[in-house]
Amino acid sequence: MHQRIRDDIQGRILRGEWAPGHRVPSEHELMAEYACSRMTVNKALTQLASAGLIERRRRAGSFVARPHPHLEQVALQIPDIEAQVTERGFAYRFELLQRQLRAPRAGQAEERALAEGGRVLALDSRHLADGRPFALEQRLIDPRAVPAAIEQDFAAQAPGSWLLRHVPWTRAEHRISAINADAAQARLLDVPEATACLVIERRTWRDDQPVTWVRQVFLGSFYDLVARFSPGLR
Repeated sequence: MHQRIRDDIQGRILRGEWAPGHRVPSEHELMAEYACSRMTVNKALTQLASAGLIERRRRAGSFVARPHPHLEQVALQIPDIEAQVTERGFAYRFELLQRQLRAPRAGQAEERALAEGGRVLALDSRHLADGRPFALEQRLIDPRAVPAAIEQDFAAQAPGSWLLRHVPWTRAEHRISAINADAAQARLLDVPEATACLVIERRTWRDDQPVTWVRQVFLGSFYDLVARFSPGLR
C-alpha cells in the first residue's frame, strides 16, 4: 500500500498536476483516502522526501519540493546574484544585517587597505531565494573610491548589484575555499552546524585604487564555480 501511495503522489508531481509548493494531502487525509494506517502513509511520504520530490515541514505538512536556486558561475566573472536568482524564476530578497561607517579594526589588513581615508563602509547581509537563505555576505567599500556609497542605506538593494551598476572597476582577484558553517553562520543560513559551504573572497580595484572587498559564504549545494577554456589558452 505504501508503494501505491508513493507512486500515486509521484505521478501527480511528475505529470505536473501538483506544481512546486503545492500542499500534499495531510497524513489523516491520505489515511482516509487509502483506508490505511498512519505508519503506511508515513513510510510513503518518507520515501518521497528522500527522493527529493516533497519537503516535510514540522507542523505545516508536506509540499511538492521546489528546485534549489542553484547558481553556476564562471570563476573569473563578478556575478550579480540578484539577477542570477531572478533569471531562475525565484523571488530574490536581500537582508541588510548591519551597516557601519567606521575606522578599520586593528589587525585586519583588508580593512586597512580600504580605509586610507580613515574610514571604511562595512556591510553584513544575507541573500534569500523564495524566502530561503542561501548566502551570507561581508563587504567593505572604500568611501574615497565610492563616495556615493555613503549616501546609500542598502536596505533593499544588495551592495554588489549596486556597485556593478554604478562603479567601474579595472581589476579583480578571487580566492575560493571551503568551510563548515559555524554556529552563527548555520543559524543565519538555517542549516545544521558544520554544513559544507563554499567561500568566495573578492577584491576589486579601479586602476591602483581599491574599491571593495567581499566575502560570500554559499551553501555548498547551491553554487558551482565553472571555468571554461580551450586548447592554447592560458
